[in-house]
Amino acid sequence: MAKSIVDLERSANILKLLGDKTRLTIVAILKQRECCVCELLEVFEMSQPSISQHLRKLKDAGMVREERRGQWIYYSLNQQSELYGLLQDILEHVPVQTEKIKMIEKSNPTLRCGC
Repeated sequence: MAKSIVDLERSANILKLLGDKTRLTIVAILKQRECCVCELLEVFEMSQPSISQHLRKLKDAGMVREERRGQWIYYSLNQQSELYGLLQDILEHVPVQTEKIKMIEKSNPTLRCGC
């Protein structure tokens, strides 16, 4: 699949968004699995509204997509975005988030929140 070229200003905005450690970590987790907000709460010491705000910024930029299932929303990387190639390239240089995913799976927050 040929990678698309993203214009300079959009690339700069994406890099600025991913300059935030929390957003970069969220994207790295979403590279491995989709998540709902309650699952991300397990790995970040912040409130649900704060995580939702980070996800909204990533979604508004086109990097993340959301899928509603009942009353819950699951987030994943937007593989249809022109940004996906750039995102993949960046994530090649970011540590795999296996430990954080293990934290999510061990605590299984979806049982508590009903996702």
